[in-house]
Amino acid sequence: MKKDIKIPQATTKRLPLYYRFLQNFANAGKQRVSSQELSEAMKIDSATIRRDFSYFGALGKKGYGYDVNYLLDFFRQILDQDEGANVALIGVGNLGNALLKYNFQKNHNTRIVVAFDTKAPMEGHEINGIPVYHPDRLEEMYQKYNVELAILTVSSRSAQMIANRLAAINAKGILNFTPVRLNVPDTMKVMNIDLAVELEALIYLIRNSD
Repeated sequence: MKKDIKIPQATTKRLPLYYRFLQNFANAGKQRVSSQELSEAMKIDSATIRRDFSYFGALGKKGYGYDVNYLLDFFRQILDQDEGANVALIGVGNLGNALLKYNFQKNHNTRIVVAFDTKAPMEGHEINGIPVYHPDRLEEMYQKYNVELAILTVSSRSAQMIANRLAAINAKGILNFTPVRLNVPDTMKVMNIDLAVELEALIYLIRNSD
């Protein structure tokens, strides 16, 4: 990767998609792929793909395209696919239950290993094989299960308080499903997923398309 180049967040979010679609090409026995072929498969403009790839140097050759296996190895290293990530789920309501059931089945290196919910007993119980504890034990169990990042599906009024507790134990990141924009230290990364906003944007596109 080029030195002193900051990768835009939009590009960062697309990296796992590139890896997934390259896996599909490899599984189909394809040895090389062009940006146009990736574009057609992923429904992303080919110029965007070439620009994203350019942040990491010369990944392909003009007139040849990209070596599928080489790109797979490259993105596997970039995304640390060979190193697992333990995840904590905080808030086991309807969305939380769905996430526990899914538990990243297509990504064997990323797993929810522990969850927290106000309705859980202090001694804990299991949901879909995952231990669920009361949030009063958050700090203790976060350390015990060697958690790297948290998924936040709590109520809006609790979101910042939980984020503060996570920051105090040096949690590395939060995937935030609440509508609250969290204040966290620069050392902590946050990605916001607001389903209501995404739905409203989709409705706008549908009603205002030609």
